[in-house]
Amino acid sequence: MKRILIDTDVILDFFFDRKPFSENSARILTLCHTGKITGYVTSVIISNTYYLLRKTASHEKVVNKLKQLLSFTDVLTTDKSIIINALNSGFGDFEDAIQNFSAESSNKINVIVTRNTKDYKVSSLSVFSPEEFLRTLKNSD
Repeated sequence: MKRILIDTDVILDFFFDRKPFSENSARILTLCHTGKITGYVTSVIISNTYYLLRKTASHEKVVNKLKQLLSFTDVLTTDKSIIINALNSGFGDFEDAIQNFSAESSNKINVIVTRNTKDYKVSSLSVFSPEEFLRTLKNSD
C-alpha cells in the first residue's frame, strides 16, 4: 500500500477550494479516507493549517475540520534529531526540511505529495505533485 506524506499546500488547496488544485487534493484525501492509501501529516502541517484556516473561520470550525482530517490520516513524529537534520540539510526551506526528515525517519513513507516539488530536490524519497501522484496510481492499476 502507498504511504504518503501530504504536504501543507495540498491540504490547504482542499480546505480553501483553491482551483484548479483542489480537485486533485480532494481525490488524494478521499483515497486516504477510503483506506486505499495511507496518508500522513506532521504536527507542523497541522499547526500551519490551523493558523491559516483560523484567519477565515472560528476556532471551533477549524478544530472540527482538523479532527476530520486526523480521523483518516496519521501523524508522524518530529523530534530533536529530525530538527537537527533539517537544520543541517541542503534544504532551502526549513519547514520542508522538517517534513522531509520526519517522513524519512519514520521508515513508513513511500512518497511526499506536494505542489512544491522543487523544494524537495535533495530528498531521498520520491516526491510528486498531486497530479503526478494520481497518475502513478492510475498507471499501477
